[in-house]
Amino acid sequence: MNTDTKNFTQLGTPIYLATMPFPRNLRDIESDGTYTALAQVDDAVLGNSRHNNEQNIKDLEAPVHLGSVPEPEDLLFLCHVPDTLPGGAFLIAIVELCERFAYYGLSGPFQNYIANGDHDPNGLPGALGLKQSGATAMTNFFQFWCYCTPLLGAVIADQYLGKYATIKWFSLVYMLGITILFITSLPWSIRSGTSFPGLVLAMLVIGLGTGGIKSNVSPLIAEQVRSNKPFVKTLPDGKRVIVDPELTVQRVYMMFYICINLGSISAIATTMLELHVGFWSAYLLPLFMFCVGFVVLLRGKTQYIIRPPQGGVIGNCFRALWIATRNGCNLDKARPSCQDARSVQGRMTWDSKFIDELKTALLACRVFLFFPVYWVVYSQMMNNFVSQGMIQALEVG
Repeated sequence: MNTDTKNFTQLGTPIYLATMPFPRNLRDIESDGTYTALAQVDDAVLGNSRHNNEQNIKDLEAPVHLGSVPEPEDLLFLCHVPDTLPGGAFLIAIVELCERFAYYGLSGPFQNYIANGDHDPNGLPGALGLKQSGATAMTNFFQFWCYCTPLLGAVIADQYLGKYATIKWFSLVYMLGITILFITSLPWSIRSGTSFPGLVLAMLVIGLGTGGIKSNVSPLIAEQVRSNKPFVKTLPDGKRVIVDPELTVQRVYMMFYICINLGSISAIATTMLELHVGFWSAYLLPLFMFCVGFVVLLRGKTQYIIRPPQGGVIGNCFRALWIATRNGCNLDKARPSCQDARSVQGRMTWDSKFIDELKTALLACRVFLFFPVYWVVYSQMMNNFVSQGMIQALEVG
């Protein structure tokens, strides 16, 4: 290790460079276009016993891109641009595209599948014959369930498995649910009467699967952003710009939501399959696409920045709220210094500041009281509007 490298080694944290001579200063880093990556553990300090785990350790933290530190005048006059997006971010966006393709693809035919009966006298596609009201109730329950389970997925990821592992295992649950839906939508299943219990079971399993994915894909793709501080970069044409991490995050999520919207148009394909082929084909297509996303998720693991579970505040929130509930909904009773809370003092891992922040969060949560009204209206697109469209089509025909 040469003298320049030693100067950058602090507290057992070396800087691993690309295969080129170490530059003499940070300005040279900018001109050479070299990005340096920070590892977590110094192999020279801990010994060779950690050598085999070096790659795993490097995956835990996002690399820090070092360039020349922008001066105040640079921040004012240089153009701010996003950084180059890592390949892992694109792969995660593809996984989300496939998951949304599956979700909206299987949700689209639900209303006709539930409301209309098999061999409907009007020629409408259907299977269960529970009428419009029954179909609307079941589809609303399915959406409600899918938006409750992300809380469970977030707790499991933060406390136990981490985001990537949670997405991986809940994806298997998701595929199991779609498989149940596909099998119980086959013609022989509809005739034998197993479609209704199969649909209920599939809704529960799919909702559980999507909860583990929905709550973790969005933060996982944000963790793929490699630069965390602005730095100056010289473009090939000689122009100097500031690489802004905030713009990089904006670009990542722009790509992320483009993929979500592309996946949502799958309902067009599945409703056409429902009409011209059968419901089994409308549910087989989402199953196939989700399998594609699952393969991408597994094959791209080496390109992701994967962090171990860091722990979360959700458990502490529920414990503090439980103490407040037992004391007349007085959240101050959950403070560690409170006389009534001494019986659980040993289990308290928060301080008074945490209680103050929890109070602020609860006040902010009042906005969620309006959400049920919004979602009841929004959900009409997937249930009542579908039934009304079929009635209008019959009247026109």
